[in-house]
Amino acid sequence: MFEKLVIFDYSGTLSPDAVRFGEDDNLTGELERSGLAALGIADPGTFWDEIANPTWEVGSSTSIGYREVMYRRIKEVFSPAVSDEKIRLSAERFVDSYLEHSPVDSRWRPILKKLGEESSVMTVIATDHYAEATDYIVGFLKEMGAGAISLKDVPGATVSQGFVVANSADMGAHKVDQGFWEMVRTILKLDAIQSILIIDDFGYNEEAGDSYADRQKVEERKNKTIDLLKRVFNVPVYAILFMLERDDQAGKSKKDEKTRGDSIIQASLEIEQWLK
Repeated sequence: MFEKLVIFDYSGTLSPDAVRFGEDDNLTGELERSGLAALGIADPGTFWDEIANPTWEVGSSTSIGYREVMYRRIKEVFSPAVSDEKIRLSAERFVDSYLEHSPVDSRWRPILKKLGEESSVMTVIATDHYAEATDYIVGFLKEMGAGAISLKDVPGATVSQGFVVANSADMGAHKVDQGFWEMVRTILKLDAIQSILIIDDFGYNEEAGDSYADRQKVEERKNKTIDLLKRVFNVPVYAILFMLERDDQAGKSKKDEKTRGDSIIQASLEIEQWLK
């Protein structure tokens, strides 16, 4: 019987590289390599304003997937004089590269191993993401020796220990929706949980062009998520805010390797203390 619930955010927390992919210098190159630049999406501003932000709600709350919403949006807004197949291939190349470059940071491995050995702890990777991300996240966790299963597959499987991936696209609800957490509690049979720990950046580490990273939205998302967890599970909720340092004045992030590594080590120590 699980007594403790640990909740990890994915993009920007377990996977800082998922955010790095969207940094301007890298994103410009990816748009070129994928073929999206030739279709009219040649710079980060156009990508965020015309592709990613307008399609986020649908893409992250349905099974349609990132490739499909991107394809539809390009057809609708840019109407490029090329074949549908070429548009689809460009979208697929971009999405596949994004997901392949969004692994779990290896510096999380020690604490993930410890969590996997705690029989009284259920660890859930709760993420607002696109449908394609679920299998990638499960795969990345397995590569690190953390046995994982998607929440959508749990009804047909037995979860005795390990990691469960709860993706908003699979659940039809975001983490700020009460229904998201009610499904987690019900499907995983977590009625006996006595305490919750959430490790999340609440969108803070996302790139400035991503509307998800709006600072006011970050604070609102944090408060609402914690309140929802208390309401749904009726237990104390502790939060570790995984916020990587930014230099907003210069318009660039300071999320270098040392900063990331130090943040992961500090968060891991806090998780260990909580487990005790």
